[in-house]
Amino acid sequence: MADEERRVAITYCTQCGWLLRAAWYAQELLQTFTTELGEVALVPGTGGVFRVEAGGAPVWDRRADGGFPDVVELKRRVRDRVAPERDLGHADRPRG
Repeated sequence: MADEERRVAITYCTQCGWLLRAAWYAQELLQTFTTELGEVALVPGTGGVFRVEAGGAPVWDRRADGGFPDVVELKRRVRDRVAPERDLGHADRPRG
């Protein structure tokens, strides 16, 4: 898999103070996808932006998806893009 396909970019609003949230998501992704990801980049932005892209494709957008992702849902979406064969264990089990 090419490096670009293994890259996750988290664009966060500096005006809103969302750096710590973005860093926490990055840490969670790096801890879960220890060998599947080549990079998780934190990209400063403005205007209320909070967007996650994996392999150049959108995975989550605060405006389009309604707020911030649950970390389990974010991991599923990133997995589906960069490592679809990967089992996420408890995160793949239905809630109930």
